[in-house]
Amino acid sequence: MSKKIIWIVLGVVIIGGILLAPKILLFLNSRETSMNSSPVEFYIDRKSDLKVLADQLKEAGVISDVEAFVEVGEYKGLDDTNIALGKYVIEPGTQYRNLLNGFKKNTAGNGNAEVEVEVTFNNCRFMSDMAGKVASALMMDSTELLRYLDNPNTYTSLGFSKEQFPAMFIPNTYKMYFDTDPAQFTSRMADEFKSYWNPERKQKLAQIGLKSPSEVVTLASIVYSEQSFVKEEWPRIAGLYLNRIEQGIKLQSDPTFKFCWGKQLDGVQRLLFIHRDINCAYNTYKIDGLPPGPICIPPSTTVDAVLNREKHEFIFMMARPDFSKKHDFSKDYATHQRLASVYQKWLTTLDN
Repeated sequence: MSKKIIWIVLGVVIIGGILLAPKILLFLNSRETSMNSSPVEFYIDRKSDLKVLADQLKEAGVISDVEAFVEVGEYKGLDDTNIALGKYVIEPGTQYRNLLNGFKKNTAGNGNAEVEVEVTFNNCRFMSDMAGKVASALMMDSTELLRYLDNPNTYTSLGFSKEQFPAMFIPNTYKMYFDTDPAQFTSRMADEFKSYWNPERKQKLAQIGLKSPSEVVTLASIVYSEQSFVKEEWPRIAGLYLNRIEQGIKLQSDPTFKFCWGKQLDGVQRLLFIHRDINCAYNTYKIDGLPPGPICIPPSTTVDAVLNREKHEFIFMMARPDFSKKHDFSKDYATHQRLASVYQKWLTTLDN
């Protein structure tokens, strides 16, 4: 081979090497792996460009080479418009290319590797309680969620009045994306409500004489507020209140007038006549039938207890004079008065 050809070949190799070097380096950078030795939970909670994301990952102990990460990300076309907010779990030894692919927003608006979080709400008296629990698990602010829920356009578009709206929210643990916004959360709850109220439950609703799911939840909220300790009593208490509704007797439930006072009576051991005398649409000592909406967000098991209420003739209930949290039930006022007298005497002994 002549020297000329050798120089030509050598020149081609050198030029090719120069041209290919960046691609080779990019290839090697894309194969760099994360430095974490155990899974890392990583949250993107604000709009970020590649440099900001890389710095956060380095601070979290995930990557060591910021420049390599940014270079691979730029090649893949990632920027602040398509880096998806959310929660991610980064496994040890994840290659930069796969890490970046996971952060990239897909057609559903989520990161390719985004994972869901658990959202749990229960034992909520007010919508604000629920909003606080939901917001503690998601990226949204509780004030932001409450503002959305309080908007008339929100609840009327779903077929509820403001008072009935709490009935749509079924306490449970749900899987959602961390960046779920108030509209998405509400839509999900509407779907859960529709799924819960299947034909079987709607048939039972008609059989107990109530008109809507909201009325069932409202009654369940009263049952649960009266008895949150002994769930075996729920069907009996539900039957008692349904008897009162059927007979045109006021429900006279203490938790309903307590609800009228908001949180002002929290910690008050003895509810007095002055508390009960409040004029309020929820006070069942003043109004006939059910209040306009739930007085808490009851468990779905209490709602089912109402739908499967016990058939009996009881119209009165009185707490037992012990620490069992149970009640005695009666059919007539004379028996109820006797039980009430025994209970009051027992309370007096506790004060002495």
